[in-house]
Amino acid sequence: MEETEKSIKKLPNQEIDYFKIGKILLSRWYWIAGSLFIFILWSYVYLWYTPKTFATSGTMKLEEKKSEIADLVNVMSTSDRGPSKIQSETSVIQSPTVILSAIKDLDYDISFYIEGRVRTSEIYPQKPLDIQTIQFDSLNFYRDIITFKALNKNSFNLSYKAGAKEVSKSYKYNTPITIGPTTFSIKPPGYIGNNTLYLFKFNIPEDFIGRVRGGLRTSEMVKNSNILLLQQTDANPQFAADVLNAIMKEYLIYDRNRKTQSATQMINFIDDQLKYLSGAVKGSEKSILEFKQKNKLMEVSSSAETALSKAKDIESQQAILKLQLIAIEQLRDQIDKEKNNVNLNFNAGSGIDPALTTLIERLDNLLNQRYELLKTYNYNSQPIQDINRSILQLKGNALNSINTTYTTVKRNLDYLTSQLAVVNKQISIFPVAERDLIALNRPYEVNEKVLSFLSEKKLSAQISRAGILPGATIVEQAQANLSPISPDEHGIRRSAMIFGVLTGIGLIILIRLLNPYIYDKETVESLTTVPILGVIRKFPEKIDEDNSQILAISKPKTMFAESVRSVRTNLNFLASEKTSKVICITSEIAGEGKSFVAVNLSSTLSLIDKKVILIGGDLRRSKLHKTFKKANDTGLSTYLSRQSALEDILLKTEQGNLDLITSGPVPPNPSELLHSERMTELIKELRTRYDVIMIDTAPIGLVSDAIPLIRVSDINIFVIRSGKSKYYAATIPQRIAQEYHLDNTVIVLNAFAEDLLHSRYYTTRFTGESYGTRYYYYSDYSGYESSGYYVDNDKKKWWDFRRWFKN
Repeated sequence: MEETEKSIKKLPNQEIDYFKIGKILLSRWYWIAGSLFIFILWSYVYLWYTPKTFATSGTMKLEEKKSEIADLVNVMSTSDRGPSKIQSETSVIQSPTVILSAIKDLDYDISFYIEGRVRTSEIYPQKPLDIQTIQFDSLNFYRDIITFKALNKNSFNLSYKAGAKEVSKSYKYNTPITIGPTTFSIKPPGYIGNNTLYLFKFNIPEDFIGRVRGGLRTSEMVKNSNILLLQQTDANPQFAADVLNAIMKEYLIYDRNRKTQSATQMINFIDDQLKYLSGAVKGSEKSILEFKQKNKLMEVSSSAETALSKAKDIESQQAILKLQLIAIEQLRDQIDKEKNNVNLNFNAGSGIDPALTTLIERLDNLLNQRYELLKTYNYNSQPIQDINRSILQLKGNALNSINTTYTTVKRNLDYLTSQLAVVNKQISIFPVAERDLIALNRPYEVNEKVLSFLSEKKLSAQISRAGILPGATIVEQAQANLSPISPDEHGIRRSAMIFGVLTGIGLIILIRLLNPYIYDKETVESLTTVPILGVIRKFPEKIDEDNSQILAISKPKTMFAESVRSVRTNLNFLASEKTSKVICITSEIAGEGKSFVAVNLSSTLSLIDKKVILIGGDLRRSKLHKTFKKANDTGLSTYLSRQSALEDILLKTEQGNLDLITSGPVPPNPSELLHSERMTELIKELRTRYDVIMIDTAPIGLVSDAIPLIRVSDINIFVIRSGKSKYYAATIPQRIAQEYHLDNTVIVLNAFAEDLLHSRYYTTRFTGESYGTRYYYYSDYSGYESSGYYVDNDKKKWWDFRRWFKN
């Protein structure tokens, strides 16, 4: 149980080092600066090519006049009252009718443009040319842009398209010009320079409807208030202001006309009745005159005159009540068919429900609102359904009131009919001549009295119509705003800076995520519990192909040499009870520097009076003989195959205390030779002669040749090369140690050069619990370049200008 617990080792604790994260980002500051520059450049290009949009606004106050009767009706109606007045009036303001009328108020017939390097801009309201249309059909005219170029005081050039062909012609001022179906002339301008260019095109009001409606926005100034805020956006600030002011003006006209429709309908109804009665009065007057002349009867008796006057009064009242019944029938028919502008033409006599007029006004407003909303919404939409419910409620209330009014008027009419029957009975006893004269006078005087009554009503309706005011007032006119709302220059530049920095940081993160290689010791420590013996720095100069120099010796005062010495020091603590140590060096694949490490460790060990033998244990691709410039005719392979004796393969090197056994010729069975008993005997013999036996083996990730050597070694060094070995390589030493029950495996990180971009942003915290007792002190010598202890070539700084003046 204790052995199991000892065999289980934990990875060291690693904590996020925020200082390291900052250093990683600063290591590629030029990536961030580059992306920032690109995004800022893009923002300037975008702002240069994007057309600017301007906005202007105006406010209107919608009047809400209420009466006690209207309040009573509101109480009687349901709580679902349909869309608000703001919503319904907004649909009216945005209707094509109002917008088209507003466009007609502007100088819209010809638009002028000026061509810039980036875009063509409209110069409304400027009219640099006086163009007079001679023949212009609003349904068929030339719609494309025409380019004007001044030639001299008398002539100019026009360029335009005729189908797919580009046409360019010269013309004289004040002469008719025909382009397609349109004929016009141009007056000579007051002053214009030669070669001045202008572009213009002909328009009709309908061409601007989409442009205006697309930029028009309406909303409540304050929630639940009757102040309406209108905003118009356009590429031309003056056009936006002019068209918004025209829309507000035309809305007031439209609203006033809508409200005067009721009085106009009443006047039209009275006119129709007056026209008929006027003819009837003239005919009656002529008949009376002829009767009197024929019968030589100038006047009737006083009793007949009294009866005639009474009958006349009753019949006049009957005529007025019959007119009321006609008006009520028309009103009921309009309500049944839900026509717009339903009206009680006039209200005379008694028995009229005072709430009916208010109901009709509210119903008329709702019908108009629905008519405008249907231009925007379909019939099944929620706003239409809401207003339909309100219309149905008011319609029922109005019809009930109309029926009550009709019954009252009919009762009064029946009573007058009974009274008239009594008068007629009195008249029937008069002489025949008087009766005939009375019969002629009655319709004349009745029609004359009704005619007078209707004339008074018409005058009253005309006065009422003249006094009607629109239901809104303009609070603030729109003014041209020369500050663009789009594109937002400050916002775009700010976003460009943010995205530039984020892109640079994102690029750093992406490169780190895509990196499959090990670069620093923290990465190794996060992947395996096998201890790191040390970190060997990258050699400061280019290494030749054969590693012909003993590197640590050739550069004894560099950080590289010191890092090799650090590994050597820690190596002495391993297997310290052994008088002679067998050290096996391997790696995952070729090119990770195992031979490089073997050569340098051997050379540094020989400098401390250690007798060292370096063996080329890679029988397939060893290069040690080239490093030491030795022949490879005989070596380990010939010894193991019993072709050479030990003394024949032992080679002296130029470095004292360091001997060499090359790999020898490549055998056909390298793995079998290394597994042979003769290899075991060789190591046993060498233990008696040398303090350190350093074996450079084949890569363990490619072939199994190194396995027998690893199993008999006192120390197994697994080489990981910074920037070359992948993450998987760090797990191999631990797997081999577990498989073969080895506790003498260590890792050396080779060719380390500080690269903050790929360094791990964790800092390792070593504790006895997490790392056991197998921890070796070492340094990667990062940050010590300027300490003065090493002779590595100083890197020239770009800001050190003094070096430019040195001889």
